[in-house]
Amino acid sequence: MSKPVKAMITAELRGRYEGVDSACVVDLTGLDVHSQESLRRALRAKSSRVEVVRNSLARTAFKDTPLAPLAASFSGPCALVTAGESLTDVAKVLVECAKEFDQLTLKDAIIEGDPGLVTVVELSKMKGRTELLGDVAMLVASPGRAIAGCLGSPQSRIAGCLKAIVDKAA
Repeated sequence: MSKPVKAMITAELRGRYEGVDSACVVDLTGLDVHSQESLRRALRAKSSRVEVVRNSLARTAFKDTPLAPLAASFSGPCALVTAGESLTDVAKVLVECAKEFDQLTLKDAIIEGDPGLVTVVELSKMKGRTELLGDVAMLVASPGRAIAGCLGSPQSRIAGCLKAIVDKAA
């Protein structure tokens, strides 16, 4: 491949993944077309993409970007999986597909540009965005519920006493 063609492909990759800071690297070697299509369909349901990338061009394209730490994972035939929503949900789908397709090899993932890589299996065990938001909402609402309970408790006792007095009088 000539240098101008490599430069053009590298620029295309850099532009395509500009602004992407979370991705997984997987190895699709050994998967037949039917298996790959099944994997892609499952990932498409989570609004994610799978793209087979040439390692050297990807390393060059991702240099000085949030995806740069993934360069170490680009060895052998690789595919880059990017998430439209939650990378944790995508990792869970990848782990389920890896159980179904023995040839699918899960490598590393990067979350929101953090230089520390995690394996896809570790990422699948983490809580997703919706689960974390639910936990935060519960923690925020918990003190409010406790205060409301404290405020309502004396009122209900007073109402109970008043009702007992009214019932005795009647």
